[in-house]
Amino acid sequence: MIRWAGSMLLALSCPAFMPGVAIAATSAASPITIGETHIVTFADGDQRQVNVYLPEDYAKGNARYPVLYLIDGGLSQDFLHVAGSSALNALWGRSLPVIVVGIESKDRRAELIGTPGNAAEHKQYPTAGHSAQFRAFLRDRVKPLIEAGYRTNGDDGVIGESLAGLFIVETWLREPSLFHRYAAIDASLWWDDGALSKAAAELLAAKPKRGSLFLTYSNEGPETAEAAERVAGVGGSLVCLSPRTDLTHATAYHVLSPQALQFLFPTDNKHDPEWGFEVTCSKRS
Repeated sequence: MIRWAGSMLLALSCPAFMPGVAIAATSAASPITIGETHIVTFADGDQRQVNVYLPEDYAKGNARYPVLYLIDGGLSQDFLHVAGSSALNALWGRSLPVIVVGIESKDRRAELIGTPGNAAEHKQYPTAGHSAQFRAFLRDRVKPLIEAGYRTNGDDGVIGESLAGLFIVETWLREPSLFHRYAAIDASLWWDDGALSKAAAELLAAKPKRGSLFLTYSNEGPETAEAAERVAGVGGSLVCLSPRTDLTHATAYHVLSPQALQFLFPTDNKHDPEWGFEVTCSKRS
């Protein structure tokens, strides 16, 4: 304790710790670069960010990588958070290293929702209901850009939360071939009185071949829980459901994104149980 106190007194006596004393920089500052940004035309000349994070070893060889597509992936949205989760997961061997592609959304209700909503919702959000256009943007512009410009290995997955989660469940149901695997965190399945979940059985029957879905809900209320349980019930072994009512809509994404990545891109590593690297979801058979 005395040694610590003496060190503190010595440090505080140095000019660097004195108010008003300028500290000379040892070297010029340089920007921190974590990825690349493409500007891609969405519709009617509207421009969107498509942000790309490359795995740590990408530049060191010719290896090819799976791709994680992130909805709401603008720089001011979820790109930094999910790219960080991916990097940390890969560092621990929890999930495979992947190319993270963040796609910016703007009018989220127009772009991520497939129906206009009930009367009250439509009155409040009159632009809602055009997710098919955003899905076409992913299919026809974003995915070809990434597959042509980066060393992809043909495997991919998609992740998103809230309205982006709703979009992901809808895509899994309506155009299941767009991605290999899906992760929807706290999806806003309550929209339009749960209409998407009520249509799930019919949509699944129309296109029975699809990849798996990691689906979670927090303490958002009974409408969200009932809709998620309905999707899981008709999806059977294709849906891995994680009810997390101990979490809130504000905390669920940060807690569950590492699990979602582990589900989407698992490794063969055997982890120490003390590390807590579990995917806490279950399938309905």
